[in-house]
Amino acid sequence: MSLRMMLNAFRNARARSLRASGSSCCTNVPRRSYKTSSGSGPSSPQVQGVSAGYILAGGTVASVIVWHGSLQPSLRNEAMELESGVSLAEAPRLKLIPFDEVARHNKRDDCWVIIHGEVYDVTRFIPIHPGGLQAILKLAGKDVTKAFAPIHSLDVLLELPQEAHVGSLDLATAPAEALQDSDEDIRIRKVREALPPPEAALNLNEIEKLATTVLTNVAYAYYASAGDDEYTFHENSDAYKRYWFRPRVMNKVSRISTASSMLGVPTSLPVFVCPAALARLGHPGGEVNIVQAAAKEGIIQGISINASCSLDEIAAARKPNQPLMFQIYLDRHRPNSERLLRRVERDGYKAIMLTVDSAVPGKRERDQRAKGDFQAPATSGADGQGALGVAQAISGYQDPDISWDDIAWIRSITSLPLIIKGVQCVEDVEKAHQHGVEGVVISNHGGRSLDFSPAPIDVLHELNQRRPDLTHNSKFEVYVDGGVRRGTDVIKALCLGAKGVGLGRPILYGNGAWGEPGVRRVIQIIREEVETSMRLLGVTRIEDLKPEMVKYVDRDPGRR
Repeated sequence: MSLRMMLNAFRNARARSLRASGSSCCTNVPRRSYKTSSGSGPSSPQVQGVSAGYILAGGTVASVIVWHGSLQPSLRNEAMELESGVSLAEAPRLKLIPFDEVARHNKRDDCWVIIHGEVYDVTRFIPIHPGGLQAILKLAGKDVTKAFAPIHSLDVLLELPQEAHVGSLDLATAPAEALQDSDEDIRIRKVREALPPPEAALNLNEIEKLATTVLTNVAYAYYASAGDDEYTFHENSDAYKRYWFRPRVMNKVSRISTASSMLGVPTSLPVFVCPAALARLGHPGGEVNIVQAAAKEGIIQGISINASCSLDEIAAARKPNQPLMFQIYLDRHRPNSERLLRRVERDGYKAIMLTVDSAVPGKRERDQRAKGDFQAPATSGADGQGALGVAQAISGYQDPDISWDDIAWIRSITSLPLIIKGVQCVEDVEKAHQHGVEGVVISNHGGRSLDFSPAPIDVLHELNQRRPDLTHNSKFEVYVDGGVRRGTDVIKALCLGAKGVGLGRPILYGNGAWGEPGVRRVIQIIREEVETSMRLLGVTRIEDLKPEMVKYVDRDPGRR
């Protein structure tokens, strides 16, 4: 059986399992246990109840499926037989590799790793790994599943040559310590067991606080990190406090509607899910959770090019005709971008978001510290790069030399509407309009790029004053993201001319805390706050929100 067939079968089986379970935090999941010999200590691991299931990591379903040839029935075997139409009894068996044999291949010129219970020779892949040499070499000869699964799709393994798949790990040879939970796993599991239900959270700040208790250190550092001293990150939220309402009273507001549209696509709320990378860092369901939540709540989602779920996994979770947008960074090797653009158009995505505010990754010190790749400086003569962090590890393919001319190139590939994401001044909004794109997202990458970039709501306010023809244009739409934590923030942006408002980190925190139910709770809270704010402002429809309903107040946002 080919590696591609096996991975496709594994991927589809996992998608079916996630759908069946609702991809939420499971309580009835098989746990690892150990048989003891003469009561003296652990031997080979067994799985209670069924032979294949999701390993608990931090108290939730983890993103790996474990299997063992002697355990029947096996989800892996069943999936592979379903996909291939061939009984595994008739298929050639993979070689079982002892654990100590893998451990011996731990050098740069001879490097094996274990991923999802399979053994791979990644020696030829080391020089081109986007995360650098040391990211692999420090785990050479070891099980890298916990590092691999939250960041990579299974599709990455298909980039390896067939012969790189050495065989299956012989679990009977694995030492007990290699299978034990880490201290962080144990801590997270205990906290998660005491986590209140999503409905207990009353606002997005509470969801973030709860999520921080159950996310791994690496996950929280990646999600929360921002550029340099993080002034822009904080300003994104603080700036909203300088815009105050001018409510109108004695209007009939018992019946209201939050329905709107983006690029002609209906949405139940003028809020969209920002494309954000690596949702699996927070929860094994990853972007699949978010896709399913967005469908149930009737809003539009942006899918990141750096999503930890593959396009196939997202397609399997997506409802028929569910509106999705695809966010892309242009690849240094343009044919890679071309293939992606053609693929998402075939898959029925509604628009392309071209991110332009990260020509290079910002200096995100939280992320770099949590990653812990403290390597020798280049002047020492040692191989390696500086501490990468998750952000830099996944961005090596990005082309820093994109230009306005690339818009024409994208237009030559796809007919999908194009939105430029990451515009940060009025002049670039004007330039985007001149180049004929369908819209822009005023954004500074959540404060993760250039520190002291302006808050998006301030740029929107300036745009509405200088070029109201662009904020009220049927053929050109302006969106905004960054710092949105309240329904009042959404209303302020809509009053100032935004067609829609993006949520990024809050979605990741909801997913990290509870999976799909947590994402839905984030959207529900914002919906409830938007509805309440509309009534108290005196409007019943989104299109009734006008610039004169807010005013800029020049005061210290921290003063109450």
